[in-house]
Amino acid sequence: MRHFLLPILVFLFFMTNIHAATFGSVSGFVYNAANGEALIGANVFLQDTNIGSSTNTSGFFSIPRVPVGHFIVVCHYIGFKTFKQKVEIKPGGHIQLKINLEEKVIETQEVVISADSSRTSLRLFNKEISEIKLNPRQINRIPQIAETDLLRSLQTLPGILAISDFSSELYVRGGTPDQNLYLIDGADVYNPEHFFGLFSTFNTDAIKHVEISKGGFGAEYGGRLSSVLSVTNLDGNRQEFEGTASISLLSAKTTLQMPLGKIGSLSGSIRRTYFDKTVAKFIDKIPDYYFYDGHIKAFIDLSPANKLSISSYVGRDDLDFKFETESDEKPRLNYDWGNTTGSVRWTHIFSPKLFSNFWVTASTFNSVFDFEVINEKNDISDLTFKGNLEHFYSNALGFKFGYEYKNLHGFLKQTFPGGTVDVEHQAKHLALYVQGTWRPSPLLDIEGGIRYNDFRSSAHYRNFSPRFSFKYRLTSTLNLKSAFGTYQQYLYKIPRTFIVDIWTNADKNYRGSTAHHYILGLQKEVAANFQMEVEGYYKDYQNIYTYSYFFYTDLHPDKFDTNGDPIYKSSKGLFDQGNGKSYGLEFLLRKDTGTLTGWASLSLGHTEYKMPGINHGNPFAPRHDRAATVNLIGNMDVRNAWRQLRQRTIHRDRTSWRLGVGLVYASGQPITTTSSIYVSAPLPDQLYDDGLNLYPTARNNFRLPPYARFDISLTMERKYRKWTMSPYLQIFNAGNRKNVWYINYDRRIEDNKLIQEINPVNMLPILPTLGINFKF
Repeated sequence: MRHFLLPILVFLFFMTNIHAATFGSVSGFVYNAANGEALIGANVFLQDTNIGSSTNTSGFFSIPRVPVGHFIVVCHYIGFKTFKQKVEIKPGGHIQLKINLEEKVIETQEVVISADSSRTSLRLFNKEISEIKLNPRQINRIPQIAETDLLRSLQTLPGILAISDFSSELYVRGGTPDQNLYLIDGADVYNPEHFFGLFSTFNTDAIKHVEISKGGFGAEYGGRLSSVLSVTNLDGNRQEFEGTASISLLSAKTTLQMPLGKIGSLSGSIRRTYFDKTVAKFIDKIPDYYFYDGHIKAFIDLSPANKLSISSYVGRDDLDFKFETESDEKPRLNYDWGNTTGSVRWTHIFSPKLFSNFWVTASTFNSVFDFEVINEKNDISDLTFKGNLEHFYSNALGFKFGYEYKNLHGFLKQTFPGGTVDVEHQAKHLALYVQGTWRPSPLLDIEGGIRYNDFRSSAHYRNFSPRFSFKYRLTSTLNLKSAFGTYQQYLYKIPRTFIVDIWTNADKNYRGSTAHHYILGLQKEVAANFQMEVEGYYKDYQNIYTYSYFFYTDLHPDKFDTNGDPIYKSSKGLFDQGNGKSYGLEFLLRKDTGTLTGWASLSLGHTEYKMPGINHGNPFAPRHDRAATVNLIGNMDVRNAWRQLRQRTIHRDRTSWRLGVGLVYASGQPITTTSSIYVSAPLPDQLYDDGLNLYPTARNNFRLPPYARFDISLTMERKYRKWTMSPYLQIFNAGNRKNVWYINYDRRIEDNKLIQEINPVNMLPILPTLGINFKF
């Protein structure tokens, strides 16, 4: 083998040096001139050529194999002035640039495409299939409950569904929330919700960039079956002190940024609710509850080739509830839970053609539950070492390769009358991947890769996951895209009502899950500022798991304590296992600039599971299945819209008004209804059992009424010399529609007859909220 490889390596080295002697290269970073933040996705190219690149998540770009000669480097990014610089490429030479882009106001006018601008269709072509990017400005303008929420904002996009008003969890193309990989500055987040799922843990004021891939993602990501949500927080202002502060009916929060001398920057944010300090002091029936979260991040520019980023997040919920406040002897529930994450990222440029990021990340989620004789501790921790390297071989060929090594530990300890649960699990997960991108012409991109997984717990699983995609420019305004991939998952979540979920992993009882993605899409530049995307997808699942509602019939104690009470130490029996599939069609029409911005989306889809022993072995739709969902999101600069209607000149004012609207319509969700009531004698330990039991029909055979909601927001922005004030009004469910959450069955015996009444339980009513934001 060595005799075979040595001539190849010598040949490659010789060819590389020949190319270095006849070509040069251009690389560097692109920053926001106002605050020093790296700009992600900026287009950098050589004018009047097809040679170019775009910046990665670190703001880095590389243009290798540039012919010798004189060129003009052009950098374009929406919302910023176009950058131009003349360069001379010499044989074997390298030009290193630090591009600082200046912001420009584009909100009040439509964008005109020029020779220096990057066309909408080209920006669509450069992004990955099934990927959607949002910036904080777009997120903050969507009407919300009380305050801006990242996950609820994502629920307005096609293919991403909510299960109810009470949950910010994401159901992506038929997948469940535990099939989504959540990352914050490279660290995994395992339960990204506050308030039992009503709000997410991400503070939008601290966010710089959001990317969500709904499927078909490349080999650098793995461990989940459905999607990847990557959140990059602000590095911090490197030029001057900057801050924001917000007060709403829900919480108060602030985000501060400052330079660290000339070597870096620091950013931090903190948020806390205050129901426990206000309303709960006067109304006894409201529990003593609050949550807080905080984030801090330091960015250090060690040298032109070395950069260091240190990030940490802490979030906590605390609930203290007395069932009757008149007496301290009455039942009392104490419950607290939360996430802690940390990441250290070293960015190193080996050469103009080889860029790298190396991380050490840690993530922990834990909860403590105490209610009279029931006590529970739940924990999952994750220590990860990973690296990602990008090799820019030429303008037509590039590679990504890397590794990820996870140490996982989790436990559940629960004591209750008559038994104990003491389950502990440890696992190690190694992943290696390589991915190549080939662009044989400016019209075609082909990407292929493979990811190797080695998962070890009480069992050992090894898998190869191939990935493939291509992009083709059919015309100057129309792109065709397609992707295929195999995905593995070894972690599962046990859902629980009003109590945080529990994570467990593949072991000798439960194998890893597998999904295959098949995606085909079209992207169209409808006009200079409009883009349309249409995607169809098909996903099949093997070895997926749902929580077994009859687990108690399959659980068997592993041993007994000295009192003879059972001790359960295994997860066997907790899940039902089977297969499934999801398929659908999605439409998105989007406008990001101008007086009127927003998007309209339509999602058509169906998901079904088939599991032995459930529904007599027949396929059934899970609770989150919806046949059709329509979302309309619109934001309008009211003053400029009025001026345009009256054909007056648009100019900047100190005061502006912005109107935001949101409309969602979704077909009904499936539920399981009852066909009859039967009477049984209560068991000896069921003292309060009336003996009336419901007999279900087929699983999820009935659909709830359609869901509909209209939200509206109005924001006034007043600019002063050194600070800005923005009071706002938001109305959630402005039409006060009574959307059905679930059906409650009341049963009783009257005159020796069984009586059953059906009472629908509704979701949130109309909720108006007020708040005010400050920027200084």
